[in-house]
Amino acid sequence: MINLQDIRDTARDLLASGEVRAVIGFRSGSRGMAAEPAFITRPEEADELVWDPTCFHNLALYLVEDRKFQAHARANPAAPIAVVAKGCDARAIVVLLQEHYFKRDQVYIIGVSCEGSGVLDERKLAGHLNGFPATSAAFDGDDFVFVTAQGEQRLPAREVMAERCLECREPYPREHNVVLGENRSGRELALPFAALTRFEAQSPAERWEFWQRHFERCIRCYACRSVCPMCFCDECVVDSITYPVTAETTAEEKANRVRWIERSATRSENITYHMTRAMHLAGRCVDCGECERVCPVNIPLRLLNNKMEREARERFGYEPGASIGGPSLVASFRDDDPGQFIR
Repeated sequence: MINLQDIRDTARDLLASGEVRAVIGFRSGSRGMAAEPAFITRPEEADELVWDPTCFHNLALYLVEDRKFQAHARANPAAPIAVVAKGCDARAIVVLLQEHYFKRDQVYIIGVSCEGSGVLDERKLAGHLNGFPATSAAFDGDDFVFVTAQGEQRLPAREVMAERCLECREPYPREHNVVLGENRSGRELALPFAALTRFEAQSPAERWEFWQRHFERCIRCYACRSVCPMCFCDECVVDSITYPVTAETTAEEKANRVRWIERSATRSENITYHMTRAMHLAGRCVDCGECERVCPVNIPLRLLNNKMEREARERFGYEPGASIGGPSLVASFRDDDPGQFIR
């Protein structure tokens, strides 16, 4: 079991020695029990860090944001930035390193193993608490412990853990500078791709009806894109509002720009948006599940990304985020790659 004090001491020592310029971790949220991302820059702030089942966010996203901030400020800090990384966070960092978004010596990874646990699924928890909101959550062995107005409630972690964590095969952050916790890679809380397998047991007609119904509800808020560390492009091909505009850009130039999809949130445009995004994430998505968690209308987006992940694994033996020096899925070719689709 992870000792929170070890995370705090590690952050404090790194900041005190000047080895890093900041630490990205989690602190208690300002609303409810959910932890929120935190940038700390002073050793005395280390005691603000927390580690509990509500540490949902993939903090690799904030490395991307920091990189963009430094680029806009034309800054080139000498010291790296440190980040507290779960197994999926560390795999996301590896993908970003593969794509040369930043260099390895620019990030210090404080790996924290999820061991036999993971993060909470708030929707599952709501079904157990009978409408009473929890004010805090904590790890305790194989259980999660919650505090509500009715007192303390202990639940088996497996009953309220996020599906992505139940299916996770690599809860240990292999890429790290320092790591806390045991390596329990290969744990089998649930079979890999279990949710996808259940979904694909339906007929093609049932699956098509399922997706049509969900894409009809998409409001195209782009929360799924905003929370994803892999969606770092300044210009997004499926969002014309991100195209750069300067004082010299004419109205004709704006009007003649290619729009691959319209901004209206109709079903057909939503399908194109989500299919394009899924393809963009092929071989890059590390199944952190954040896109699905933040969706305000509860579209099960993880199924789309899981489909691409399983195809990459079964057809090409490819695991996203497994190796910094390894080739990326779509930028490499082997003579023995399956080519039945080529006609």
